[in-house]
Amino acid sequence: MQFREVIQNRYSCKKYGDRPLEAEKLTAILEAGRLAPTAKNLQEQKIYVLQSAEALAKVDQVTPCRYGAPTVLAVAYDTNNVYTYPNGTRDSGLEDAAIVATHLILGAADAGVNSCWINNFHPEQLAKLLGLPENEEILMLMDLGYAAEGAGPLANHNSRKPLSETVTYL
Repeated sequence: MQFREVIQNRYSCKKYGDRPLEAEKLTAILEAGRLAPTAKNLQEQKIYVLQSAEALAKVDQVTPCRYGAPTVLAVAYDTNNVYTYPNGTRDSGLEDAAIVATHLILGAADAGVNSCWINNFHPEQLAKLLGLPENEEILMLMDLGYAAEGAGPLANHNSRKPLSETVTYL
C-alpha cells in the first residue's frame, strides 16, 4: 500500500471481530514503532502488548473503549530517560511516545490491521494494575485487530478543515 493510501484509508475502528492478530503482523507493527524518531534518539518508549484474558480484563477496568479488540498496546515512556528542553519547562517524553504511537497506528494500517487510539482511560490506574515501574507513564492505549462485519469509519471521518484554517505561513 502506498503511504498516501495508508493515511487516507485508516480509521479508528470501534468494533472488532474474533479473528486473532497474527504474530508476524504484530511484530511488523511493533517494528514500525521501534523505528520512530525520538529526541536525541533516547528511545524512551515502553510498549506493553496486552493479549491475555487477564491483561485485557485490566484494560476493561479502566476504559469502555476496547471495542472487543483482541490486542491492546499500552504506549508508555520512561520518565527518567527523556530529553529536557533548554529552558527546563518541558521534556520530550509525551511527544516521543506520541510519535512512536503514530508510527504504530500507521504500521497497523499498512499491515491491514485496524486500530483505535484510546485516550479515554485512567493511565495511573492501569499502570498500577499492570504493575509498571513508577518511572513509566502511559500515554495511550491502542486497540489492534480486525474490524467486525459491518464496522467502518464514523460519519465525520473524512471531514477535514482546509489547510488555510490549520496552516499559517510566516
